[in-house]
Amino acid sequence: MSSSKKLTRDHAQIDRIIRSSQVVRLGLAIADEPYIVPLAFGYDGGALYFHTAREGRKLDFLARNPRVCFEFETNVHLLRDDSNPCRWSFAYESVIGYGRADELVEATAKAHGMGEVIRHYAGADRPFPLEGLTEVRLWRVTIDALTAKRSPISQA
Repeated sequence: MSSSKKLTRDHAQIDRIIRSSQVVRLGLAIADEPYIVPLAFGYDGGALYFHTAREGRKLDFLARNPRVCFEFETNVHLLRDDSNPCRWSFAYESVIGYGRADELVEATAKAHGMGEVIRHYAGADRPFPLEGLTEVRLWRVTIDALTAKRSPISQA
């Protein structure tokens, strides 16, 4: 399947891929130094949310350049060709996007962001101790662009 046939901008498919992913990989850069980090995340259909420690390398990058890219993947399967390993491929679904990360500092916004992270993994709203929000930093990535690629097993 050609790369262009795998591409979609259909928001329903993109949402499904993001919501079925376990990890987001966040790409950061300062000048000519890239940095990528896997993170737990939340998603409300328009923005991504993640939390960080109070200090660390990601925060140094975000302070100097809030522009980010991110990647999700799900349903990844190696497709083997027993006669020729050069024909091996993958079935997969992935989303790549771009946006801007901003720290959430107001208590209500932080609670919303953490609620989205918890909802993603718990599958429902779960109560959490609000005083725990003082121990972490919460971030929202305002999404500027999203594209997805799908290479299902049946068509790969």
